[in-house]
Amino acid sequence: QEQLRESWGRVVQARGSLSLSCTASRREIRHSCMGWVRQDPGKEREVVVVQTTGGTTYYSEAMKGRFTISRAQNTLYLQMNSLKPEDSAVYYCAATLRYYSDMSDYTRMGAYDDWGQGTQVTVSS
Repeated sequence: QEQLRESWGRVVQARGSLSLSCTASRREIRHSCMGWVRQDPGKEREVVVVQTTGGTTYYSEAMKGRFTISRAQNTLYLQMNSLKPEDSAVYYCAATLRYYSDMSDYTRMGAYDDWGQGTQVTVSS
């Protein structure tokens, strides 16, 4: 099982930017479909962005144009710009070795086998 560790989140003002990173310790992430998932208290987890091993990327509609996923070495990044208070949540890094031909299958939480511990991002208005 892969171990994923996110960087520390923090409090950011609205319209600000924040970059999160996720480091994998047991497996090269180039072999995995990687994603960022977030969860607001009282709500279900939702996929923010997913990127397959081939580079195909899915962004949740609310994050398109504001968030960017990238990989370098064995680290996954999430660049978040133009942050809004509703972006406040615990952000999780997730990985899976499963292959789905339909990208929408990667929006299901059950698609992922490995999870980071989560990191809190708070956007103040």
